[in-house]
Amino acid sequence: MNLSAPTLPVFLISVVLTVIALLVHYAGVSIPYAGKHVFEVLLVAYAVLFAGNIFKGI
Repeated sequence: MNLSAPTLPVFLISVVLTVIALLVHYAGVSIPYAGKHVFEVLLVAYAVLFAGNIFKGI
């Protein structure tokens, strides 16, 4: 299996989701869905980044 670098949009989506999860958890920012599902938002951010590395062209 060959790994590839994720494209810029995939990387940015992952970063944005991570920042949202961190802001909700540590800064107490109120975001409707992320407020109750911080771990899941962070997991989705990781999954997006993982898919960008595994599948070429995503």
